[in-house]
Amino acid sequence: MNTQSISVLWQNCTDKYYLCRIIDISLRGCAQVMFQNNPVTGILFFIAIFVASYSNNNPLAAWGCVVGTLLASVTGGITHDLKGWYDGLYSYNGCLVGIAIPVFITATPMMWLCLVIGSVVSVIATVCIADILKTWKVAALTAPFVLTTWIILLASYAFHNIYGSGLPPPELSQHYIPSPHESYTLAFFVNGTMHGISQVFLFPGFMASLLFLAGLAVESVVCACYAIVGSLVATLIAYYLGANAHDIESGLYAFSAVLTSVALGTVFNHPCWRVFVYTISGVIFTVFIQAAMNIVLMPFGIPTLTMPFVVSSWLFLVPNKEFMPEHRH
Repeated sequence: MNTQSISVLWQNCTDKYYLCRIIDISLRGCAQVMFQNNPVTGILFFIAIFVASYSNNNPLAAWGCVVGTLLASVTGGITHDLKGWYDGLYSYNGCLVGIAIPVFITATPMMWLCLVIGSVVSVIATVCIADILKTWKVAALTAPFVLTTWIILLASYAFHNIYGSGLPPPELSQHYIPSPHESYTLAFFVNGTMHGISQVFLFPGFMASLLFLAGLAVESVVCACYAIVGSLVATLIAYYLGANAHDIESGLYAFSAVLTSVALGTVFNHPCWRVFVYTISGVIFTVFIQAAMNIVLMPFGIPTLTMPFVVSSWLFLVPNKEFMPEHRH
């Protein structure tokens, strides 16, 4: 049986059986975290998430991802936008919520309650934010995930039964002074670039990054290339600006830039040299936004998540229709 026959058979199953439809939507939803509408990409992404979470000793994040994506996929059925629902556009934020909650909240029954609530609310937040932004003709991106997760993480400080064991300690910002023992080798930059790709899903992992790139290449080799370029450029810029070496090598300055690169370079624009220059500009500024938001959120003890990508992409997409209307999708 060839690939086309399998695709037709699967399409028939999704048309006939509700469970198959939800599975298909969930796979597409996972893939849509990096803008891909392909169930095969979703399978590779899920495998990568399991590899990364188990490698980092947090298997609940992988299972939380499955639960969050499925719940968001089911909840998305209440919308009137059937095409968007089928394409997984109401599921990807739930996918990220499902990973983030077990990463930052201690594993208890309350953690699972937060995950369920967050996954469902992420769909409502998607509709709300998309409706607000339609005037400017830009997408909600991962803002619903960030907003929903931030609220839950901040609320954890007020509730005794919800403990944010994975949250950074709240502290006041101070000027970064590098350690004299910090060294920069080729492996350092390779690790920073590759980990930046997997950190989109909140975990560093070389093998996971290769699987994510394979998933991107299934749908678009150009997207995979832009992901690598975005991560590499962000890593180099963070190094040149003198950011924390551990954060650079862990990909914490590159993951939002990966999404910015893919979004500006291929998803919302037709690739060309002008778009490439525009995209690199967005990637570089994403690094600055990442650093600024790290400082802003430090006293609150919550992570930036993918908000630097959201802010940078909105900033560059709104005027995009004026600068390069002929290239805009």
